[in-house]
Formats: sequence, C-alpha cells, structure tokens
Amino acid sequence: MNFRNISAWSIRNPVVPIVMFLGLTLAGIVAFMGMKVQDQPDIEFPLVIVTISQPGAAPTEIENQITQRIESAVRTIAGVDTLSSTATEGSSQTMVQFAIGTDINAAVNEVKNAVDQVRGDLPEGILEPQVVKAQTSSDAIAYFAVSADDMTIEQLSWFIDDSVRKRLLSVPGMAEVERNGGVNREIAVTLDPMRMKAQGVTATQINAALRQVNLNAAGGRAEVAGSRQAVRVLGNASSAFELSRTQIGITNGRTVRLSDVADVRDSFSEITSIAKHDGKPVVTFSIARARGQSDVSVYDDTVKELAKIEKEQGGRVHFIQLFSSVGYTKEQYKSSMSAMVEGAVLAVIVVFFFLRDWRATIVSAIAIPLSSIPTFWLMSLIGFTLNTMSLLALGLVAGVLVDDAIVEIENIVRHMRMGKSAYQAAIDAADEIGLAV
Repeated sequence: MNFRNISAWSIRNPVVPIVMFLGLTLAGIVAFMGMKVQDQPDIEFPLVIVTISQPGAAPTEIENQITQRIESAVRTIAGVDTLSSTATEGSSQTMVQFAIGTDINAAVNEVKNAVDQVRGDLPEGILEPQVVKAQTSSDAIAYFAVSADDMTIEQLSWFIDDSVRKRLLSVPGMAEVERNGGVNREIAVTLDPMRMKAQGVTATQINAALRQVNLNAAGGRAEVAGSRQAVRVLGNASSAFELSRTQIGITNGRTVRLSDVADVRDSFSEITSIAKHDGKPVVTFSIARARGQSDVSVYDDTVKELAKIEKEQGGRVHFIQLFSSVGYTKEQYKSSMSAMVEGAVLAVIVVFFFLRDWRATIVSAIAIPLSSIPTFWLMSLIGFTLNTMSLLALGLVAGVLVDDAIVEIENIVRHMRMGKSAYQAAIDAADEIGLAV
C-alpha cells in the first residue's frame, strides 16, 4: 500500500482508522492536560561561563592577574567562537562561546582543564573558580520584595534565607530561590591595638587561633561500640560570646582571651545596596524553575505558598511581586490556543459557505480536531513543552491542516455533484489528490 491509496483503503475499511483516531484523540487529550507551559524551550547553548572571585581586588588587578590569563588559557581550545569578559571589583567573568553543534558537556570539561592548568599562576587570594554551562532554565521567572514592620534588614534577610527559601524549595519544580540585596550574618571581631600591645599579642596570632577554632572537617573513621563510624572535627563557635572566650596563645606559654584584646559581637556584613518599596526598606528574592518544569505551575504554587507564609506570620510580613514573565507566558498560551480554535471554526464556516453541504461541513468539523489533538500525544512522547517555538509550529501546521482539509472535502463534493455516490466520490477524490495532500 503506497501513500496514494491510504485514503482509499481507509474508506473501504473504516473500522480500523476510526478506532485508531479515537485512541489517538484520547491519548492526545490526556497528554495535553499534563503538558508543561513555558515561555522558552529548555535550550543548552554552547556557552561556558568562568567566574573567579578575589574579594577586595580592584578591577585593574582582576583584569591583569586573572581575566587575561583565563582568556589566554581557553583561547587555544578547539571550537571556541568568541570570548567576552567582564572585570569588576573582586570578580572576573569570562564567557566562552563555542561553535553551534559543539557538545556542551565536553566543552565544559575542556574549559575546566584549561583553568586548572593556569590555576597556579593565579593570585593566592582567589576563591575556587566556578565553571558552568549556560542554561535557559536557570533564568529567574519572578522577583518578589519582602517587607516587615517589626524586622530589621538583617532579621529580614535571615527570615528569607531560613524560612522562605526552605518553604519555596519544597514547591514541585522549583530549582532555585536567590536572595538579592539584604545582608549576611557574620560575627565581627574588632581588634583594639592598644589592648593588643599591652597583652603582647599580634594580629597574626589572633588570626591563626581563630582559624583553628573555626574548623569543620572530616576526621576519618573510628571504632565505636564495636562498629566503625565516620568522625568529623567540629570546632565552630556556637555564639559570639563563646568565640570571645577563645584563648590566644602568646609567648612564654601564656594565653589571653579574645575578649581581652578585641570587641566580638554578632553582626552582619557591610550593606552595599539598599532596596525600598513605597519608602520602606525591603529585601528582594527571585525564583527559577527546574529544567523541564512548567513556568506557570511553579509560579502559581509559589504565590500560594507565599500567601500561606503571610497568613502564618499574622500579616507582619508582606510579599510584593516586582516582576514576572509568567503573565506574558499565560497570555501567549491563551492566544495561541484561541488562534488554533478560531482557525478550525473559520475553516468549517468557509466550507459551509462555499459548498452549501451539511455533510461536508460536519466531516470537516470532526476531521480537523481529530487530526490536530493527537499531535499533543506525540509531543509529550518526544518531551516537548508548550512554549513559544512549539506553539508557533502548531499554529503553522494547523493552517496547513485547514487548507488540506478544505481541498480534500471540496474535491469529494465535486465528484458527488457529478452523480457519484458519497462512497465512490470519496475514493476517487482521495486517489486524485491524496499524494499531493
């Protein structure tokens, strides 16, 4: 059986195609109800980002000592298309764009190897280099601001880190909750030069003692109660007061407490940015969905969870939405679905208006959705989501489907008006234009 007589075979044996299309339609409806709605499809561009931080370094130092050396190391990698770098105070970021078609995982490994080779030439004060691949799913889909009348900036920052982030990360499909602005909690140790001189202790000795106290590392394995257990060395101070009682070793075996030469207090990091909403200080955070998840469902579940947190806090905490791309995504989805439905309805109206035949009108009204709905089942099998690209493709194909349906039905009606029965007219008309359609 070739493509030319598939339609004729289906007309002569109607039970098989009817059952098949009913099954495909049911599968398409079920698949459509479970499909994810996104703004953009999850695409992995061949782009690798190298980020290296050196706290306190000036942009000129960052450029000369880090950025230029990283660029020289990665420039020799095969497949590199373009390089672009940004040097700011305390941070260097290099974006390595590879040629289209390059395996992104292999590219990441190549860049990591190149960075490791020049690791010894970089300044000692840098943090561990971060090498990651660019992903569209990591982009934030919404930004929120948090305000509270009875919380300071540091309390509000800790509330987001400790409470809000934990609650939102439990939302299905949530990948990241990132706080923007605010402050980080830290214990401030302010040395007093006069007291240090009187006690005969130096800043180097204090620094070495604090490094020994703040220790959290693996300690190997030990046999406890007849079984081998993992051992960890924990030396972190639980509070600022406990840290202030740290003994600092000085000459002749003498020791002094940290509180004797310094002021120790539970504080927070330096405020480098301030955000306000309606004149009140706020702290903002963003949310990002996981790869393959729905923008709409993650956002809607987030809004519900934030409403629960507000209720639990008795109205003391307020969440304000600053920006969200989900509203555009929802409207895009609705307009695309509406366009497909409107196209099918207009096709049916056109068929009736020009052919004046109720049978042809009913057939076209049934055939168009039966041909388009199973597409969602196949999309689900492949792993596609309803996004800008897939909805555009559906709109284009729906237009082709409507055109073909009108041509096919019009040709059948023409044969019927030549005196043929509906059965014979359908077979002859399908044989004539089946291959072209």
